[in-house]
Amino acid sequence: MGSDRQCRLTQCCGFAIYLSLLLIFGGQALAELRYSIPEEVKEGTVVGNVAKDLGLDKTSLVDRRFRVVSGSKDAFFEVNPDNGALQVTRKIDREELCQGSGACLMELKVLIENPLEIHYVVVEITDVNDHSPNFSEKEQTFEVAEHSSPGTRFQLHAARDPDAGINSIRTYTITSNDYFEIEISQSDEDKIPFLVLRKSLDREQKNKHSLIVTAVDGGKPQRSGSLNVSVIVLDSNDNRPTFSHEIYHIDIYENISIGTVLTKVSAIDPDEGTNGEIEYSLSKTLGRKIYEIFELESVNGQIKLKGSVDFEDTDIYKLDVQASDKGQPPLIGRCRVIIKVKDVNDNPPEIEITSLSNTVSEDSKLGTVISLISVIDKDSGMNGKIITHITEKVPFELKPSYKENTFSVVTKEMLDREQVSNYEITIKATDCGDPPLSTFKSLTIQVSDVNDNRPAFSQNPLEFYLVENNIAGASIFSVTATDKDLSDNAVISYHIARDNDVTSFLNVNPDNGQISALKSFDFESVKMFQFQVVATDSGAPSLSSNVTVNVFILDQNDNAPVILYPVSSNGSAEGLEEIPRNVNAGHLVTKVRAYDADIGYNGWLLFSLQRVTDHSLFGLDRYTGQIRTLRSFTETDEAEHKLVILVKDNGNVSLSATATVLVKVVEPKEAFAASDVKSAAKDDEENNVTFYLMITLGSVSVLFLISIIVLIAMQCSKSTDYTSKYLQETNYDGTLCHSIQYRSGDKRYMLVGPRMSIGSTIVPGSHANTLVLPDRRHTSGEVSWFK
Repeated sequence: MGSDRQCRLTQCCGFAIYLSLLLIFGGQALAELRYSIPEEVKEGTVVGNVAKDLGLDKTSLVDRRFRVVSGSKDAFFEVNPDNGALQVTRKIDREELCQGSGACLMELKVLIENPLEIHYVVVEITDVNDHSPNFSEKEQTFEVAEHSSPGTRFQLHAARDPDAGINSIRTYTITSNDYFEIEISQSDEDKIPFLVLRKSLDREQKNKHSLIVTAVDGGKPQRSGSLNVSVIVLDSNDNRPTFSHEIYHIDIYENISIGTVLTKVSAIDPDEGTNGEIEYSLSKTLGRKIYEIFELESVNGQIKLKGSVDFEDTDIYKLDVQASDKGQPPLIGRCRVIIKVKDVNDNPPEIEITSLSNTVSEDSKLGTVISLISVIDKDSGMNGKIITHITEKVPFELKPSYKENTFSVVTKEMLDREQVSNYEITIKATDCGDPPLSTFKSLTIQVSDVNDNRPAFSQNPLEFYLVENNIAGASIFSVTATDKDLSDNAVISYHIARDNDVTSFLNVNPDNGQISALKSFDFESVKMFQFQVVATDSGAPSLSSNVTVNVFILDQNDNAPVILYPVSSNGSAEGLEEIPRNVNAGHLVTKVRAYDADIGYNGWLLFSLQRVTDHSLFGLDRYTGQIRTLRSFTETDEAEHKLVILVKDNGNVSLSATATVLVKVVEPKEAFAASDVKSAAKDDEENNVTFYLMITLGSVSVLFLISIIVLIAMQCSKSTDYTSKYLQETNYDGTLCHSIQYRSGDKRYMLVGPRMSIGSTIVPGSHANTLVLPDRRHTSGEVSWFK
């Protein structure tokens, strides 16, 4: 009976939803398809063509994953993705699926993806006459008093037929006889047969009557079942028990305890003795489940709960109770007990994931559907009303569908994989019972990567220092960029920008950014150069960024000092000097002049006497190369002295050159007489020295001008506080001194010669050639290089 009520409720709800959808959505509500098939059809039977009825393209059904997604574990239907037909997958027994005579409806969900669509298909299972009426017992015996009045009725066992509608029991027949006939009483959906006495019995003529009662259904062809009825004629017991109520109504809650007394039925019999003693029992025509749930005390008429009841299974029970006296023959009175089960909030909501996309792209638009979910609650009323929401603060939300308790999980904010790569979404469904019950369902959603991040360098520009005379082909430094994306979107390749003119002597490894020099650099030729490296990821489309690289060449001590004076006519570093014998101490004999192409400490020259005839006569200034007398000459001093001067630089591995000076001591008159000749010779020597100095200074000046032009161009093209200036100056102490200064950021650097500025600082790792100078800028923003 509970199943019949549920089917009728399903019909009413379906019709109400149908009308509501027509009012709200108009034509959109017609998306629900309805088909009808009989039970017991073969597997593979086509119910209807869903794709055709929905107007879908059959060629795209496989790609769009056209399928039935109903939550039943034992699916009866499936769709053919090749032609869109809805087919039966296994035998359907309507009586097992839907009890009762109501419509047997099955609701299916058909899902199509890309784009995501869900359609509802209702299949009605119609009944076929595949069951015969059946009596629970094959025989029934009545003991009837002979004085029983015509019209007396005796209830026969009712036959049961699981079929529905016209295929259920239509009528009862009885074998032809003179005393009895069949009457049928309609009780709800049941037909209850009664044996009716047509005329009074005469025990002396016949004490037993044997009859056959046949139950016939309305199917084509008809099916039937029979009951053997024996009527034994007894002497009179002329009063039957009578119940205080013909129908008893009881309301109970589904969580009632087993063993509880539900009610008590009571009947009276005015007869005396055994004819008035009453026993209570449940009718034998009730279903087996009734006997498993309820128990009737035969003596006192109490009805107890023997098993548990469940509102969601059956919400009403009908018990036929009979009271029998102990007369001969016994008389029976009957009543009906109707027990209604009230709902208790004992079922939490259930969350069903209809479809789930585990991965969503980080560039998905707002409102992108991630998943379809439906929630149900087996309880009724407020106990079955559900409130659903997402518990966490995530960029997703639930959007209700046109069908109640169906939702879509959609994006409500833009996603960024680099900030959050996956989300754990918890959906909470709570009913409105008291107390409320809740269910949680977790979804894991991965955010897929999109190439939306460019490769990035840690700083820009980059500055590298390279010692000259590097090995050609060897790696000199590397650049590295990072990309926040994943996989191919984060695979970076490197190359030198095309508009750079360094590709002829530089090569970059595209995989790791290692930069190799194809040639060896000479500080005396190139002191710095600039280029750009481009980092490109492997995304589609690819993104790139570049970095400016400033390379400064550091000097090495690879040039030996060159003696400029004295130089003899044959090119050797040897000269002759004549001085009067009467000179005083401190007299300047001559000055050794030398030049070193290196700069800084590598070009800082020191002079020392390697060999001298008399150490007490001559002294050498180690910085200027000046040779002076230490005392006056005496008569015992030799007239000719040989001085060997060693000139060496201050490199880590110093290089050197030697000069020889012959000093001839003459009398004052001879010195004066030879002065004119010596003056002329000295003019020639001075001219030669001047010539060499001019060549050297000219070369340095050209390099200086080129460097200034390059650095000015760099300054104009960039906002970086970077300036460079190359200076050269002649040390009037006899040594050419080089000083190169440049600025990078907030620091000033200077490659210096022998004389270091006070307050300068040696940069670590610079081979003692680079000084960091205090920043001395004018308030107007101009750079003051030397002060």
